[in-house]
Amino acid sequence: MTLLDPKNDFVFKRLFVDAPALLAALINAVRSTEPPIEVVEILNPRIEPEELAGKFIVLDVLAQDTHGRRYNIEMQVRRHGAWSARSAYYLARTLTQQLNGGEDYPSLKPAIGIHLLDFELFTDARHQQQALWCFELRDRQQPALKLGDELQLNLIELPKADRLGAGEPAMAAWIAFLEHWHEEHTMAQIDYPPVQQALAHIKQLSADEETRRLAFVRERALRDERTDIRAALEQGKIEGKLEGRLEGRLEGRLEGKLEGEAAILERQLVKRFGPLGDETSARLKGATAEQLERWAERILDAPNLDEVFAEN
Repeated sequence: MTLLDPKNDFVFKRLFVDAPALLAALINAVRSTEPPIEVVEILNPRIEPEELAGKFIVLDVLAQDTHGRRYNIEMQVRRHGAWSARSAYYLARTLTQQLNGGEDYPSLKPAIGIHLLDFELFTDARHQQQALWCFELRDRQQPALKLGDELQLNLIELPKADRLGAGEPAMAAWIAFLEHWHEEHTMAQIDYPPVQQALAHIKQLSADEETRRLAFVRERALRDERTDIRAALEQGKIEGKLEGRLEGRLEGRLEGKLEGEAAILERQLVKRFGPLGDETSARLKGATAEQLERWAERILDAPNLDEVFAEN
């Protein structure tokens, strides 16, 4: 039996909605320096039919722990154009949606984002040795000083993390699961119980015909989205080439027109003042349309060349 891919965001959400204890284990692995938490509630357990077929949608998991902190967990398989703006927007919304009418700011609990990326977000050579990132509100000059705990965004670049062997043992086990779930030998080497439980649940989901159908529907939507993006990019390239050609033609016409006007003015100047020096000829060839027009107006009345080319 072919196993469903846990990086399919429908399968990912089904896995952790069905097993909140596994979600808590994943959160604790990502935030290994913080006290362990327990997930008490999944706030968005439903998956609507229109979400499955919807393009440019990420099926996230929104959870809350015993202290009221909220966690937005996403499996992201493609990089959007405004990726950082989108991530910041949804994390901020996770924070602001906590307040009801009449409630004050002290009632806000931290909003923590955990985004598992099936791509490399930071591709600069300086960032090739890091795959686990944590962004918070900190001072630029004194980064040890944090403004507060209200917002935190954790990013895991899965391909890079797998290549580097990044993370503490629990995090490394989750990374291996998400990258190598279909490799029996690799999975057999992992002795971290939550990951083995997650693998067992993936096998259960994979054996269910309806779940496989819905996973296919979701994969088809994601594939169609990728096709649309490629088509838009290709169309943009074509339009860019056409625009470049038109601009080139217009520039060519303008240059030709200026050259013609400069040549006419040069003949008029020679007829009025005699042979021109190389410096004057070069000045005519490099002139703008406005300069040529101004000099042409002066040629009849100016007593000499200096007056023709005077700045005032």
